[in-house]
Amino acid sequence: MLGQLNEQQMNNLLGSQVVGRLACTDSTQPYLVPVTYAFDGNFIYGQTNEGMKLNLLRNNPNVCFEVDTMTNMANWQSVIIRGRFEELKDTEAENARAILKNRVFPMMTSATIDGEQHEVETKLDDSNRLKPVMYRILIEEKTGRFEKR
Repeated sequence: MLGQLNEQQMNNLLGSQVVGRLACTDSTQPYLVPVTYAFDGNFIYGQTNEGMKLNLLRNNPNVCFEVDTMTNMANWQSVIIRGRFEELKDTEAENARAILKNRVFPMMTSATIDGEQHEVETKLDDSNRLKPVMYRILIEEKTGRFEKR
């Protein structure tokens, strides 16, 4: 059976995943990348660094975002969002960073993060290091579909 997800089902799917696909464009060629994200019920939050994706988003904030889960070819769910990229600063950026960290960090395994590797005995000079850019996607349209057999 093919069908459409209702609002609650779409929100459940968005809240259950941490990797989605973000599509942006320079008005000529689409650019699609997997991103780690957090959904708070209103916005999609993410973090990025300076580069092609951020340049495209700054020049054209219209985006498409997709999340799915698939058990097999006959059992899947998908949500597609059309929205606008918003770069966050100051308090909004800190709040977004906390939302993203609280969602993603608990899902990391000991194989991906080792506490001993993250202990710092001396203060590092990160003055030349690029600061991550926090952003959110303002959801303008959200659709969801599923197949279940």
